[in-house]
Amino acid sequence: MAETLRDILDAAARGVFPPADGGTTIVPQPSPRDAGVLAFTAHSVVFTDEDPDWVRATLAVVDCDGLAATMNARFHAAFMERTGRGTDTIDVMTVGSPLPGGPSLALTEIVDPGHPRVVSSRRRRDDVRVWAADGGVLVLGRGIAGRLEVAVEVAEAVRHRGLGRRLAVAARQLSGGEPVWAQVSAGNARSLRAFQAAGYRPVGSEALFLTR
Repeated sequence: MAETLRDILDAAARGVFPPADGGTTIVPQPSPRDAGVLAFTAHSVVFTDEDPDWVRATLAVVDCDGLAATMNARFHAAFMERTGRGTDTIDVMTVGSPLPGGPSLALTEIVDPGHPRVVSSRRRRDDVRVWAADGGVLVLGRGIAGRLEVAVEVAEAVRHRGLGRRLAVAARQLSGGEPVWAQVSAGNARSLRAFQAAGYRPVGSEALFLTR
């Protein structure tokens, strides 16, 4: 098993996953901002600076299938109570390999640091860059363990025209040769379809815990 969260993520981006042994790997937080849980097939990764013995003892008393314990609401509630952090949802974790060439979509980079989308993105990411398209927004930034993450927004008036997919493809072309990660709420089927159509592969689930 790789030793750091970034090692685990880089391996997953290549299609190399933790062993499906029902186990849980605990690694330190990659930064003070980010703590959380990643669940792959039959193996989870908890990244936290809390005592690993506390993590394992808490998981052991969660009343559910052991394979589901790290994503169980009772464990998340205990994690939040102990750390004072909060979480929004459990996301599907997807990754897309880089693509050559430039975006076919006309994009204009937003350089205003006070732009609402820039401000909100910086809560979760570093080195944030934001582009505007006709009816949409594309965000790239460094998220957990410094991985490159993408988020897209499409205006309601131009939905169902493939813009979300085109923005997601553009992110792969703007990545500078590295994988691009996208976290999508499991209930957001429309966004999941767009990212899958853009070539992003689902690799697991993720719960991110941030300071309030």
